[in-house]
Amino acid sequence: MDYTTRAISADGYVRGFAALTTNLVQELQKRHFTFPVASAALGRTVTMASLLSLTIKDKKERITIQVEGDGPLGRIVAETDGESNIRGYVDNPDVLIPLKENGKLDVSGAVGQGSLYITRDLGLGNPYQGASPIVSGELAEDFTYYFTSSEQTPSSVGLGVLVNRDKILVAGGYMVQLLPNAPESVIDMLEARISKITSITDLLAKDITPEQLLQQIMGDDTRFLEKKETRFGCTCSRDKVKNMLVSLGEKELTAIVDEVGEAEVVCHFCNEKYQFNKEELLEIIGSLD
Repeated sequence: MDYTTRAISADGYVRGFAALTTNLVQELQKRHFTFPVASAALGRTVTMASLLSLTIKDKKERITIQVEGDGPLGRIVAETDGESNIRGYVDNPDVLIPLKENGKLDVSGAVGQGSLYITRDLGLGNPYQGASPIVSGELAEDFTYYFTSSEQTPSSVGLGVLVNRDKILVAGGYMVQLLPNAPESVIDMLEARISKITSITDLLAKDITPEQLLQQIMGDDTRFLEKKETRFGCTCSRDKVKNMLVSLGEKELTAIVDEVGEAEVVCHFCNEKYQFNKEELLEIIGSLD
Protein backbone atom coordinates (compact mmCIF):
# COMPACT_ATOMS: atom_id res chain seq x y z
CA MET A 1 0.00 0.00 0.00
CA ASP A 2 1.21 3.49 -0.86
CA TYR A 3 1.00 5.98 1.97
CA THR A 4 2.35 9.24 3.35
CA THR A 5 3.29 9.93 6.95
CA ARG A 6 3.76 13.15 8.91
CA ALA A 7 6.01 13.59 11.94
CA ILE A 8 7.71 16.06 14.26
CA SER A 9 11.07 15.78 15.99
CA ALA A 10 11.16 15.19 19.73
CA ASP A 11 12.52 18.71 20.32
CA GLY A 12 9.76 20.27 18.17
CA TYR A 13 12.14 22.06 15.81
CA VAL A 14 11.71 19.89 12.69
CA ARG A 15 8.68 18.58 10.89
CA GLY A 16 8.90 15.82 8.33
CA PHE A 17 6.89 14.04 5.65
CA ALA A 18 7.73 10.80 3.88
CA ALA A 19 5.90 8.78 1.25
CA LEU A 20 5.91 5.47 -0.58
CA THR A 21 4.37 5.97 -4.03
CA THR A 22 5.36 2.92 -6.10
CA ASN A 23 1.82 1.84 -7.01
CA LEU A 24 0.74 5.41 -7.80
CA VAL A 25 3.63 5.95 -10.20
CA GLN A 26 3.03 2.54 -11.80
CA GLU A 27 -0.63 3.42 -12.38
CA LEU A 28 0.37 6.68 -14.08
CA GLN A 29 2.92 4.83 -16.20
CA LYS A 30 0.23 2.46 -17.43
CA ARG A 31 -2.26 5.24 -18.13
CA HIS A 32 0.15 7.56 -19.94
CA PHE A 33 2.53 4.95 -21.42
CA THR A 34 5.50 6.90 -20.08
CA PHE A 35 9.03 6.04 -21.14
CA PRO A 36 11.61 5.68 -18.31
CA VAL A 37 12.79 9.30 -18.05
CA ALA A 38 9.20 10.55 -18.15
CA SER A 39 8.22 7.97 -15.52
CA ALA A 40 11.02 9.25 -13.28
CA ALA A 41 10.16 12.94 -13.72
CA LEU A 42 6.40 12.49 -13.36
CA GLY A 43 6.93 10.05 -10.48
CA ARG A 44 9.07 12.53 -8.55
CA THR A 45 6.49 15.26 -9.10
CA VAL A 46 3.50 13.20 -7.93
CA THR A 47 5.57 12.04 -4.94
CA MET A 48 6.02 15.70 -4.03
CA ALA A 49 2.26 16.10 -4.34
CA SER A 50 1.83 13.15 -1.99
CA LEU A 51 4.08 14.79 0.60
CA LEU A 52 2.15 18.05 0.30
CA SER A 53 -1.19 16.28 0.69
CA LEU A 54 -0.61 16.05 4.44
CA THR A 55 -0.26 19.84 4.65
CA ILE A 56 -3.89 20.23 3.53
CA LYS A 57 -6.24 21.06 6.38
CA ASP A 58 -9.55 21.21 4.48
CA LYS A 59 -10.86 18.39 2.26
CA LYS A 60 -11.96 20.97 -0.31
CA GLU A 61 -8.43 22.32 -0.75
CA ARG A 62 -6.36 21.25 -3.76
CA ILE A 63 -2.67 21.66 -4.44
CA THR A 64 -1.36 21.74 -8.00
CA ILE A 65 2.31 21.46 -8.97
CA GLN A 66 3.44 22.61 -12.41
CA VAL A 67 6.98 22.13 -13.68
CA GLU A 68 7.39 24.31 -16.76
CA GLY A 69 10.76 23.41 -18.28
CA ASP A 70 12.07 23.93 -21.81
CA GLY A 71 13.31 20.35 -22.09
CA PRO A 72 11.74 17.66 -24.30
CA LEU A 73 9.31 16.51 -21.59
CA GLY A 74 7.44 19.80 -21.71
CA ARG A 75 5.13 20.54 -18.81
CA ILE A 76 4.71 18.20 -15.84
CA VAL A 77 1.58 18.57 -13.70
CA ALA A 78 0.55 16.86 -10.47
CA GLU A 79 -2.48 17.53 -8.31
CA THR A 80 -3.68 16.32 -4.92
CA ASP A 81 -6.68 16.88 -2.69
CA GLY A 82 -7.07 16.60 1.08
CA GLU A 83 -7.82 12.88 0.82
CA SER A 84 -4.51 12.13 -0.94
CA ASN A 85 -6.21 11.40 -4.27
CA ILE A 86 -3.43 12.22 -6.71
CA ARG A 87 -3.31 12.57 -10.47
CA GLY A 88 -0.75 13.87 -12.94
CA TYR A 89 0.56 13.95 -16.47
CA VAL A 90 3.53 14.96 -18.59
CA ASP A 91 3.15 16.67 -21.96
CA ASN A 92 5.49 14.32 -23.82
CA PRO A 93 5.54 10.87 -22.17
CA ASP A 94 7.51 9.13 -24.94
CA VAL A 95 10.79 11.06 -24.62
CA LEU A 96 14.03 9.18 -25.23
CA ILE A 97 17.34 10.86 -24.38
CA PRO A 98 20.79 9.37 -23.65
CA LEU A 99 21.64 8.26 -20.12
CA LYS A 100 24.10 10.23 -18.02
CA GLU A 101 27.72 9.16 -17.89
CA ASN A 102 27.02 7.35 -14.61
CA GLY A 103 24.32 5.28 -16.31
CA LYS A 104 21.39 7.05 -14.63
CA LEU A 105 18.37 8.63 -16.28
CA ASP A 106 18.99 12.23 -17.34
CA VAL A 107 15.95 13.79 -15.68
CA SER A 108 17.52 17.25 -15.59
CA GLY A 109 18.19 17.14 -19.32
CA ALA A 110 14.63 16.03 -20.00
CA VAL A 111 13.14 18.76 -17.78
CA GLY A 112 15.40 21.62 -18.89
CA GLN A 113 15.34 25.16 -17.55
CA GLY A 114 12.32 27.20 -16.58
CA SER A 115 10.09 27.62 -13.54
CA LEU A 116 7.99 25.58 -11.15
CA TYR A 117 4.73 26.68 -9.60
CA ILE A 118 2.75 25.42 -6.62
CA THR A 119 -0.86 26.55 -6.36
CA ARG A 120 -3.03 26.15 -3.26
CA ASP A 121 -6.73 26.42 -4.00
CA LEU A 122 -8.80 26.69 -0.83
CA GLY A 123 -12.01 26.62 -2.82
CA LEU A 124 -12.69 30.27 -2.04
CA GLY A 125 -12.04 31.66 -5.51
CA ASN A 126 -8.60 33.20 -4.88
CA PRO A 127 -5.90 30.52 -5.23
CA TYR A 128 -2.42 31.29 -3.89
CA GLN A 129 0.44 30.53 -6.25
CA GLY A 130 4.15 30.53 -5.49
CA ALA A 131 6.91 30.27 -8.07
CA SER A 132 10.65 29.75 -8.31
CA PRO A 133 13.17 28.98 -11.05
CA ILE A 134 14.22 25.45 -11.90
CA VAL A 135 17.74 25.33 -10.46
CA SER A 136 18.79 21.79 -11.39
CA GLY A 137 16.00 19.95 -13.19
CA GLU A 138 16.42 16.91 -10.95
CA LEU A 139 13.30 18.18 -9.14
CA ALA A 140 14.16 17.36 -5.51
CA GLU A 141 16.68 20.21 -5.45
CA ASP A 142 14.17 22.42 -7.26
CA PHE A 143 11.48 21.83 -4.65
CA THR A 144 14.03 22.38 -1.89
CA TYR A 145 14.86 25.76 -3.42
CA TYR A 146 11.17 26.59 -3.90
CA PHE A 147 10.20 26.11 -0.24
CA THR A 148 13.26 27.95 0.99
CA SER A 149 12.94 30.91 -1.37
CA SER A 150 9.25 31.23 -2.19
CA GLU A 151 7.71 30.12 1.11
CA GLN A 152 10.66 31.14 3.34
CA THR A 153 10.72 27.69 4.96
CA PRO A 154 14.19 26.10 5.12
CA SER A 155 13.63 22.62 3.70
CA SER A 156 15.28 19.53 2.33
CA VAL A 157 13.52 17.32 -0.22
CA GLY A 158 14.56 13.89 -1.46
CA LEU A 159 12.69 12.12 -4.27
CA GLY A 160 13.39 8.91 -6.13
CA VAL A 161 11.89 6.60 -8.76
CA LEU A 162 13.60 3.37 -9.81
CA VAL A 163 12.47 2.33 -13.30
CA ASN A 164 13.05 -0.76 -15.43
CA ARG A 165 11.44 -0.01 -18.79
CA ASP A 166 7.70 0.03 -18.04
CA LYS A 167 8.06 -1.36 -14.53
CA ILE A 168 8.27 0.95 -11.53
CA LEU A 169 10.42 -0.95 -9.04
CA VAL A 170 10.11 1.57 -6.23
CA ALA A 171 9.16 5.24 -5.75
CA GLY A 172 8.98 7.59 -2.80
CA GLY A 173 10.59 10.48 -1.00
CA TYR A 174 10.75 12.80 1.97
CA MET A 175 10.57 16.45 2.95
CA VAL A 176 11.89 17.87 6.22
CA GLN A 177 11.41 21.49 7.25
CA LEU A 178 12.87 23.63 10.01
CA LEU A 179 10.35 25.26 12.31
CA PRO A 180 10.89 28.76 13.78
CA ASN A 181 13.73 29.30 16.28
CA ALA A 182 15.53 26.07 15.45
CA PRO A 183 19.07 26.35 16.90
CA GLU A 184 22.23 25.90 14.85
CA SER A 185 22.88 22.57 16.55
CA VAL A 186 19.65 21.15 15.07
CA ILE A 187 20.53 22.49 11.62
CA ASP A 188 24.01 20.96 11.81
CA MET A 189 22.55 17.62 12.89
CA LEU A 190 20.07 17.57 10.01
CA GLU A 191 22.71 18.46 7.45
CA ALA A 192 24.98 15.70 8.72
CA ARG A 193 22.25 13.07 8.61
CA ILE A 194 20.92 14.10 5.21
CA SER A 195 24.44 14.03 3.74
CA LYS A 196 24.60 10.31 4.55
CA ILE A 197 21.57 9.55 2.38
CA THR A 198 23.06 8.92 -1.04
CA SER A 199 20.02 7.37 -2.75
CA ILE A 200 16.33 7.36 -1.81
CA THR A 201 15.59 4.47 -4.16
CA ASP A 202 18.42 2.33 -2.71
CA LEU A 203 16.89 2.73 0.74
CA LEU A 204 13.32 2.03 -0.40
CA ALA A 205 14.51 -0.98 -2.42
CA LYS A 206 15.82 -2.39 0.88
CA ASP A 207 12.26 -2.12 2.27
CA ILE A 208 13.01 0.90 4.42
CA THR A 209 9.63 2.33 5.42
CA PRO A 210 8.74 6.04 5.24
CA GLU A 211 8.79 6.07 9.06
CA GLN A 212 12.28 4.59 9.18
CA LEU A 213 13.44 7.08 6.54
CA LEU A 214 12.31 9.98 8.70
CA GLN A 215 13.91 8.43 11.78
CA GLN A 216 17.24 8.31 9.95
CA ILE A 217 16.96 12.05 9.37
CA MET A 218 15.10 13.32 12.44
CA GLY A 219 16.11 10.80 15.10
CA ASP A 220 14.78 7.56 16.59
CA ASP A 221 12.56 9.50 19.00
CA THR A 222 10.63 11.17 16.17
CA ARG A 223 6.91 11.41 16.93
CA PHE A 224 4.58 10.32 14.13
CA LEU A 225 1.36 12.32 13.89
CA GLU A 226 -0.51 11.05 10.85
CA LYS A 227 -0.51 8.31 8.23
CA LYS A 228 -2.73 8.39 5.14
CA GLU A 229 -3.11 6.07 2.18
CA THR A 230 -2.03 7.60 -1.12
CA ARG A 231 -3.88 6.61 -4.26
CA PHE A 232 -4.48 7.59 -7.86
CA GLY A 233 -7.70 9.53 -8.25
CA CYS A 234 -9.08 11.70 -11.04
CA THR A 235 -12.01 14.08 -10.81
CA CYS A 236 -13.07 13.73 -14.44
CA SER A 237 -16.43 12.17 -15.30
CA ARG A 238 -18.77 11.75 -18.25
CA ASP A 239 -21.12 14.36 -16.78
CA LYS A 240 -18.29 16.93 -16.54
CA VAL A 241 -17.29 16.25 -20.13
CA LYS A 242 -20.91 16.61 -21.21
CA ASN A 243 -21.08 19.98 -19.48
CA MET A 244 -17.93 21.00 -21.30
CA LEU A 245 -19.54 20.08 -24.62
CA VAL A 246 -22.62 22.11 -23.66
CA SER A 247 -20.35 25.12 -23.09
CA LEU A 248 -19.19 24.92 -26.73
CA GLY A 249 -22.59 26.13 -27.86
CA GLU A 250 -24.97 25.08 -30.63
CA LYS A 251 -22.92 26.40 -33.57
CA GLU A 252 -19.71 24.53 -32.71
CA LEU A 253 -21.51 21.32 -31.72
CA THR A 254 -23.45 21.36 -34.99
CA ALA A 255 -20.18 21.75 -36.90
CA ILE A 256 -18.78 18.70 -35.07
CA VAL A 257 -21.86 16.67 -36.01
CA ASP A 258 -21.70 17.77 -39.66
CA GLU A 259 -17.92 17.38 -40.10
CA VAL A 260 -17.04 14.44 -37.84
CA GLY A 261 -20.28 12.89 -36.65
CA GLU A 262 -18.97 12.14 -33.17
CA ALA A 263 -16.81 13.58 -30.40
CA GLU A 264 -14.01 12.07 -28.32
CA VAL A 265 -12.62 13.88 -25.30
CA VAL A 266 -9.51 12.63 -23.52
CA CYS A 267 -8.67 13.64 -19.94
CA HIS A 268 -5.07 14.90 -19.71
CA PHE A 269 -4.70 13.66 -16.14
CA CYS A 270 -5.86 10.06 -16.46
CA ASN A 271 -6.02 9.45 -20.23
CA GLU A 272 -9.63 8.29 -19.92
CA LYS A 273 -11.53 8.60 -23.21
CA TYR A 274 -15.13 9.84 -23.33
CA GLN A 275 -16.97 9.25 -26.60
CA PHE A 276 -20.23 10.82 -27.72
CA ASN A 277 -21.92 9.54 -30.87
CA LYS A 278 -24.03 11.56 -33.30
CA GLU A 279 -27.30 10.85 -31.49
CA GLU A 280 -25.85 11.93 -28.14
CA LEU A 281 -24.47 15.13 -29.63
CA LEU A 282 -27.83 15.92 -31.23
CA GLU A 283 -29.46 15.33 -27.85
CA ILE A 284 -27.06 17.84 -26.26
CA ILE A 285 -27.82 20.35 -29.02
CA GLY A 286 -31.52 19.84 -28.44
CA SER A 287 -31.13 20.57 -24.74
CA LEU A 288 -29.71 24.00 -25.58
CA ASP A 289 -33.02 25.25 -26.96
